[in-house]
Amino acid sequence: MTEKKPAVAGIELLLVSMPFAAGRRVVGEESVDEYNASSQSFTQMESLMVKLTDTEGRVGWGEAFGHRSNPASWAALEGIVGPFHLHRPADPLDARHEAEYAFHAFGRTGPVHYALSAIDTALWDLRAQREDKPLRHLLSASARDAVDCYASLVHYGEDPVEVAHHISRAQAQGYNSFKLHESTPEAVAAARAQAGDAADLMTDVNCRWTTEEAAAAITALRPSRLKWLEEPVFPPDDTAALGRLNREFGCVSAGENASGVLGLLEQMRSGALAYAQPSVGKIGGISAMREIMDAGTKMGVAVVPHCFYYGPALHASAQITAALGAETQLEVPFLQWPEQLHALHGAGPQIQLSSAPGLGFDPDDAVLQKHLIRYASLS
Repeated sequence: MTEKKPAVAGIELLLVSMPFAAGRRVVGEESVDEYNASSQSFTQMESLMVKLTDTEGRVGWGEAFGHRSNPASWAALEGIVGPFHLHRPADPLDARHEAEYAFHAFGRTGPVHYALSAIDTALWDLRAQREDKPLRHLLSASARDAVDCYASLVHYGEDPVEVAHHISRAQAQGYNSFKLHESTPEAVAAARAQAGDAADLMTDVNCRWTTEEAAAAITALRPSRLKWLEEPVFPPDDTAALGRLNREFGCVSAGENASGVLGLLEQMRSGALAYAQPSVGKIGGISAMREIMDAGTKMGVAVVPHCFYYGPALHASAQITAALGAETQLEVPFLQWPEQLHALHGAGPQIQLSSAPGLGFDPDDAVLQKHLIRYASLS
């Protein structure tokens, strides 16, 4: 007799908005727009969480990207993606194909895909709990229990003095790897001078250039010895442009804004990336990340999860990072939080992962309720 599998009994949607400080001393013009989460226009960060309860009473958590796209992601979760999963198997191996087929006409990225990513992550949380293992040990038998982190700085207006100051602040907290959101040679050089020769230094230029502009910029940035240059061209999924740059310079990273798993796999396969950087809340959840991790091993492309989250997607990214090679570090936003939602919130430069089964996301309910700005229950 076939054992009956647990099903999804209820889905809760929680939109949390928490204040933070970035330590800016200068507020001025920026080279990033107001929709970019590293911009000075952000003083609160939202987390769109999903909480699944299965028919055996377990609770699994996930998170959808994110930031100013949350109204659309919420609508997708509440209107179609959440109701689709209700009363269906609470297992990602059973649910993924049916869900992605049902919603394939709505695109390989965007709010519907972000919603699917959140549900998939929550389903993996439930699966790992049923198997009584931390999620990372389902992903890799050699997963680590602690991971090093790199500080992901916000944008400081291309001001070399400010950039060096905030690298120094991160160093004082124990970080020795840093990601900028600056694009000028002067700002990046100031970061390198402060960070020192041994530090890993990266920068995300948020799809700033044409191919020719990017080639010139990378040449100008070469003295700063960047480990990677993230998303140098617009559009971000221009595989031909990324391939040309990576073949010439060998330091290109992208993946946060890839067109789904297949789009990112094509970039990896074509030699367009030195580093693949999928975001668990965008790319399709844990299921998608597993495919990319496997492809990275086979193709010799380093996979480094993109993570500008503080909710369940931070935990998911940490679990994934722990399942990757020992040299892989977790990206954590270098921000100051007045309150902690959970043990990993604001943590670094090294974090110890929970031995609890599943994702390990265990929010402080008082903090959660204090900063909850929207709630819905589907059952």
